[in-house]
Amino acid sequence: MNKKSSRKVLRHLLLIIVSFIMLYPILWMFFSSFKPDTEIFSTSSLWPETWTLEHYLSGFGNDAPMNFGPMFFYSFLVSVVVVIGTVLSSTLTGFAFARLHFTPRRFFIGFMFATMMLPAQVVMIPQYIIFHKVGWVNTFIPLMLPSFLGTVPFFIYLMVQFVRGIPKELDEAALIDGCSKWRLYRSVILPLSQPAIVTMSIFAFYWTWNDFFGQLIYLSNPELYTVSLGLSMFMTNMGETQWGNLFAMSILSVIPVFIIFLVFQRYLVEGIATHGLKG
Repeated sequence: MNKKSSRKVLRHLLLIIVSFIMLYPILWMFFSSFKPDTEIFSTSSLWPETWTLEHYLSGFGNDAPMNFGPMFFYSFLVSVVVVIGTVLSSTLTGFAFARLHFTPRRFFIGFMFATMMLPAQVVMIPQYIIFHKVGWVNTFIPLMLPSFLGTVPFFIYLMVQFVRGIPKELDEAALIDGCSKWRLYRSVILPLSQPAIVTMSIFAFYWTWNDFFGQLIYLSNPELYTVSLGLSMFMTNMGETQWGNLFAMSILSVIPVFIIFLVFQRYLVEGIATHGLKG
């Protein structure tokens, strides 16, 4: 084995070791979800001595202490609506900033970049006061409505950069053929922006699905709880935790995000790579 081959083997071996270290907590949680409660912390073995589906079955059904069926549905509903609102608002705003010419355009772009420096906690209290006064607290509206208003500057910036990378000759050809600005956006820009749209959709779904703090603020009725809030119910104020049930439901909550990432990872990489493009 020559020197070049030895380096290649060592490189792959190092990557395998690092990957295992990063995946070990997930593997431990996965196998622990099949262990009885008395076995989870009593042994250092990764492989269960006794396999059980009790923790998975206890999270579903009318007789279950906590029925995660509606929680998964509500999480999926909120996440899908947020994805739709994010795509609509971000693509429209990004198209306007990148292609339309109007007097305060530079001011609005600068203002958008300035808002990227503000932490979400700064606007959380004013938003809560507004939603409380209109009677929308303890509903899903505060979780979904902001996505239709372009409240995530990162997605708008991503869309602006992507649209700037689309040749303007396509716009000119479409306008010569009689396309309006709306038709240009719908028939030319949107189809060509598929990688950026998929990237926005994945991030919006992932952030909404895993959101805990925002949902904790606006949802106080247990019947409206999402998966993120449902998982917290396994930990009581007395310091007691149902570890088996928590691990089982946590594994199930990861599956939708994992599947979406596997299916659309090619578009995700392509969409993120466009942030350096210049028009």
